[in-house]
Amino acid sequence: MNEKDIMNDCLSMIKGSLTGYAAIISETDNPQLRQTFQEMRDMDEQRQYELYQTAKQKGYYQPAQPASENDIMMIKNQLSQG
Repeated sequence: MNEKDIMNDCLSMIKGSLTGYAAIISETDNPQLRQTFQEMRDMDEQRQYELYQTAKQKGYYQPAQPASENDIMMIKNQLSQG
């Protein structure tokens, strides 16, 4: 397994963890436990961003073109209309 594959696997695992944290946090009643999961989520989000930056720097990942201002406004309008 090469470095690119390892990074992609790590990014996929973190993405799965973040999805799990969202479900757990929304269903946790205990404030201290909720806070703990939020902190764990925040750490994983930071790890994910750092891995993403490294993958992008090494040319393993090409981000999509940025959305145009018109596209952004169209989406905002659609979301605000319900």
